[in-house]
Amino acid sequence: MHLAQLNIARAKYPLDAPEIKDFVDNLDVVNATAEQSEGFVWRLKDESGDATSIQAFDDASLLINMSVWTSPDSLKDFMFRTHHRDFMRRKGEWFEKLNEDSYVLWWIEEGHIPTAEEAKARLQYLREHGDSPYAFTFKANFTPDDL
Repeated sequence: MHLAQLNIARAKYPLDAPEIKDFVDNLDVVNATAEQSEGFVWRLKDESGDATSIQAFDDASLLINMSVWTSPDSLKDFMFRTHHRDFMRRKGEWFEKLNEDSYVLWWIEEGHIPTAEEAKARLQYLREHGDSPYAFTFKANFTPDDL
């Protein structure tokens, strides 16, 4: 089994605004770091190489990020032990704080590529039911054995 993740963020500014330039200018570097990280399997991207133009929600200011990893530890290592960490620390500069869960994790069969619709359904389930083996956050330590 592999671990899928979705996270969403509502941008405070249009992506061509100077206030969000540092974020946009570093997307390629951060995405390359993810792809070179141990345990990386797949990430959502369009022909430009990122997912900022993929509109999965009615709200065009909501950005989507999806990826698949071999384990929660490999995802955490990328998030907290690479250059990505520096951008997570600055997310308040660029993104609004959402009043509900903004990310979700779930287990998938190896080789399965999750869709945006699947990911949105998992996020909605998490928001409605809390952590479960079906949809969870890092606060829960569900494993494939819990399915």
